[in-house]
Amino acid sequence: MTHAPFEIAFKNVYGREPEGAWAAPGRVSLIGEHTDYNDGYVMPFALPHITRAAVARRDDGLLRLHSDVMDGGVVELRLDDLAPGATPGWARYPAAVLWTLREAGHPVGGADIHYDSTVPVGGGLSSSAALQVATALALTELHGVDLPRQDLALLCQRAENSYVGAPVGVMDQTASACCTGGHALHLDVRTRAQRQVPFDLAAEGLRLLVVDTGVKHAHADGAYGQLRAGCEEAAAFLGLPALRDLPHDRLDAALAALPDDRLRRLTRHVVTENRRVEEVIALLDAGRTPEIGPLLTAGHASLRDDFRVSCPELDHVVDIALATGALGARMTGGGFGGSAIVLVPEAAAEAASTAIAAALPQARQFTTTPGPGARRLW
Repeated sequence: MTHAPFEIAFKNVYGREPEGAWAAPGRVSLIGEHTDYNDGYVMPFALPHITRAAVARRDDGLLRLHSDVMDGGVVELRLDDLAPGATPGWARYPAAVLWTLREAGHPVGGADIHYDSTVPVGGGLSSSAALQVATALALTELHGVDLPRQDLALLCQRAENSYVGAPVGVMDQTASACCTGGHALHLDVRTRAQRQVPFDLAAEGLRLLVVDTGVKHAHADGAYGQLRAGCEEAAAFLGLPALRDLPHDRLDAALAALPDDRLRRLTRHVVTENRRVEEVIALLDAGRTPEIGPLLTAGHASLRDDFRVSCPELDHVVDIALATGALGARMTGGGFGGSAIVLVPEAAAEAASTAIAAALPQARQFTTTPGPGARRLW
């Protein structure tokens, strides 16, 4: 990747040279959805699609932001005015990072930042996490702040929780910051233990198709917060720190004890989804990758029926994929729209893709492999 056009774009906006450029990827959640804020297990991998940030420091108390993929020109903010709820639009995500860094006592000042991105916005592929992680990595490195990648991810999660107002877990930020190429990341959210699990589909004659339905979603609305609050209510009723602490073999008894169907549905999804993460890892470790397909499909059914975060377009993609030879398919991301993933043998990939395109012509499709996590480009 040549940096010259990106460097020129920064100079065209700000009239000076950037000090460097950083990148952070979006992510696909292979399995483990809505388990991160329940202290559970997740398994994402980084997309090759990235958000890039060209950055130069300022010493006048200003943060200036510009994006090739967002309308509105340069957004200018005073550092002293940054506060939760005070920044509108897309700029609240990088502003949140700078505010959170300063709130944590890190000596980070103003900056000029120019962004571009190939991560689909609103597709459930963590465009906001990519934006925040690229910003955080650039600002910390430019100001000599040494943050381990897991701590960087936690800071970005705190920025989104406290400043943006989205009660997200830490999976997206950790995937963007910590994933490695050719691997899926097994993360135990409570202990922060990480393991990079080899995930080479091409070697096994498989493809993973990502289908962005074009149905937009947003984490900062009330639905996501209601789901998280419901999970916390169920855990409290059962006397548990989090639903992660409910063993799978005690699920039936717990469901019988819960007072209403909503809490039962939420609990069943989280406990069974944690089990599915463990089962997928066991199959990958055993070299039985094609057998993870039914687990992906079971995860979609749980998200559709118990968590109720799917939509007709996502369900349609899953149904078509399975009918045209896919081994498994599921929605990926927080839900309420966004994208689905399809695990399909090479021989059936074209038929599945063609059928999906015929049914949802507005959908964007691409085949993906695990890419690297956040890094400095130059």
